[in-house]
Amino acid sequence: MIGTVGRKSNQVRLRVIHHTDSDTLERHVHQFALEHSILNTDEWPSYNHVQRTHSTVQHGRKEWARDNEGDGIREVHTNTIEGLWTTLRNFLRIFRGVHKTYLSQYVAICEFSINLKCVSVLFVELLVANTHSFYT
Repeated sequence: MIGTVGRKSNQVRLRVIHHTDSDTLERHVHQFALEHSILNTDEWPSYNHVQRTHSTVQHGRKEWARDNEGDGIREVHTNTIEGLWTTLRNFLRIFRGVHKTYLSQYVAICEFSINLKCVSVLFVELLVANTHSFYT
């Protein structure tokens, strides 16, 4: 799994991937993050080749958040995406197991609901319309 969340846009992109190598991560970041974006990640080495301004928290050194600017605000952290993984796990838990063939579709529904911010009549209509077009 890989995920991206915009701190200003609050838009989320969650994807099922087969490898977390540098090529895969770079493609994902370049597709879903604007050029001027600041990338905040953990110390996973595959992020080192991504062409974005990049700050890293080092969980291996017990660092969870850092104040880079000295203004008292710990702006470098991965708490937002870590929280989204909890949201995804809770979403998937109700299905009591999802076959890997369909996992990306469940993840897409979760992403859609996070970006929509609430389950509304519009959400259900769009979900049904997209499901219908998927099977026809």
